[in-house]
Amino acid sequence: MKAIELRDLSKEELEKKLVDLKDELFSLRFQSVTGQLSNYMKIKEVKHNIARVKTILRENYLKDRTKIIS
Repeated sequence: MKAIELRDLSKEELEKKLVDLKDELFSLRFQSVTGQLSNYMKIKEVKHNIARVKTILRENYLKDRTKIIS
């Protein structure tokens, strides 16, 4: 998932995406502990996607905030 794709999504879609990614991360961690996970790089990928979504949400928040102030 690229940041460009995420910037096209609305705030509600980004928040839903964030919840989905956190659920996926929980599932991957659970699989890791039980020894069922075969691709450990997937955890890193999901963490990076969570960070991307949070960054885009923060950018949108700051952009909206500056519109209110000016």
